[in-house]
Amino acid sequence: MGVILPFVLDGVFEPNDIEAMSLACEEACNSLHINGDARARETIAARVIAFARRGERSPMVLRDRVLAEANADAGC
Repeated sequence: MGVILPFVLDGVFEPNDIEAMSLACEEACNSLHINGDARARETIAARVIAFARRGERSPMVLRDRVLAEANADAGC
């Protein structure tokens, strides 16, 4: 939960939601080979949170949406 937690302390999300977002963020970062780049990890976390705020709670769907967005931004 390390990457997500600082961004969701406003009490909007339930613990299960935070766990799902954390998993999605970690998996997206791993897929994109983002390890030590804190700024890139924060960007991924922000995108996961944005999708979750729109109602998505599935970690797999959150991850896939972030990856699709990253691929679109990269022109893939």
